[in-house]
Amino acid sequence: MTFRRLVSILNLLMSHSTIATRPTVRTSGTPIRTYRNAVAWLDSLPNFEKRPTSRAAANAFKLSRVQKLLAALGNPQKDFRTVHVAGTKGKGSTSAMLSSMLHGNRMTVGLYASPHILDLRERIKINDRVISEPDTTRLVAKVANVARRLMKGDPPTFFEAVTAVAFMYFAQREVDVAVVEVGLGGRLDATNVIKPEACGITSISYDHMAVLGNTLTAIAEEKAGIFKPGVPVISSPQHADVKKTLKKVAAKVGCPILFAGEDFEFSTRFESSRATGPQTRICITTPTSHFEHVHVPMLGDHQARNCAVALGLLDQLKGRGFSIDDELAMAGLAKTALPGRMEVIHETPRVLVDGAHNAASIEAVMHAIGQNISCDSMIVIFGANIDKDVKGMLNLLSQGADKVIFTKSTNPRAAAPSDLVAQFKELTGRQEQFSETLDGALEIAAKAVSRDDLICITGSFFLVADAKRLFAKRGGVPVVREAVAAE
Repeated sequence: MTFRRLVSILNLLMSHSTIATRPTVRTSGTPIRTYRNAVAWLDSLPNFEKRPTSRAAANAFKLSRVQKLLAALGNPQKDFRTVHVAGTKGKGSTSAMLSSMLHGNRMTVGLYASPHILDLRERIKINDRVISEPDTTRLVAKVANVARRLMKGDPPTFFEAVTAVAFMYFAQREVDVAVVEVGLGGRLDATNVIKPEACGITSISYDHMAVLGNTLTAIAEEKAGIFKPGVPVISSPQHADVKKTLKKVAAKVGCPILFAGEDFEFSTRFESSRATGPQTRICITTPTSHFEHVHVPMLGDHQARNCAVALGLLDQLKGRGFSIDDELAMAGLAKTALPGRMEVIHETPRVLVDGAHNAASIEAVMHAIGQNISCDSMIVIFGANIDKDVKGMLNLLSQGADKVIFTKSTNPRAAAPSDLVAQFKELTGRQEQFSETLDGALEIAAKAVSRDDLICITGSFFLVADAKRLFAKRGGVPVVREAVAAE
């Protein structure tokens, strides 16, 4: 089949694709007996992932509500050991790498992460297998019963309810340890009810300013809200203001904090050969561990720093009574995969998706593509949510993209493509095209793309999800590794 024919097929796919949003379902009193009922009830709850956060909305973030919910459920979060990971960017990758290394050591490992890309159940995994639909249904029904009985005037948010489901699932499956990723911020995040064995802090930059504050210091203080007395913290290299704030909070709380490259040795190098292709390797040395020339399983210099945090956390767990074999950990690390991060979802033409949604992440993705992926030119399809640092992202797009096509996801928070175009022109002087839909943007890209070009879809995890749904229609529904339902 010729390249032109393949592009024609892509055009046909785009022109007939629709991405529907789930209709609102009133389910306050509906018995939850099916997975569809469970998802509908969760979707009926306040969900700040689907609407812009603001100073007023920030008042909705509090721990008392999730504490009340979990107490009524028997406080399942107290029944298993945990690692807590916060940060602006990289916490999902760090959590996935640590989970893979622990699983490589034949442990039963829970992983709670967000957001999901295609399936709600992606958020809750044990040993890389998502929670089953029957287990999800059963546990959501328990959460709903408690919420309806005890929380009528102040129902849990979507994230709080899913967090409760995850904790119950991990407790019932008796995991050896769960890696828990913070959803937003740290101090008032619903996950901040655990007493972890160790905490990880990935790179901190500007994001969610309406809730976390407009300065790096304020944001860092919110992230450091997960610190607990005596619980060691491993941090990525940080901006000077962030480092100062994290050290200050750690001293006040009474917990040790170790920075990669400062308190333990950390070095990284990029190499490329015909045999292995481009790859990043890192070395970590602590008083109890020595990891030499470790291959980082994910692309980009930023992933080297995330891997350093994951290895630092692994080292801390050794001192907390976990039996860890380094060789088994490295074998597990090599199997790490994380959807929606530098992920190629179509080969001809090449289409890559990444959920970068702030300026620092866009910069990292542009650099990672330039370093690791050979292409004649790069066409970026970009869409962002209105409550993000859009200007910061647009400035960095202009430095990496040969052509930008603006669009929007199906999320209600998505910024209008015409507004993005106007801002981009004001910042750069470049006049670019836009489409109100992703399939329309892909039609524009297909007309401009050549065999050796790359199409990069980025700016929002919601846009990535739309893209993966759209392309899945061509190759079938993606396989989801599912856990066996509990008896």
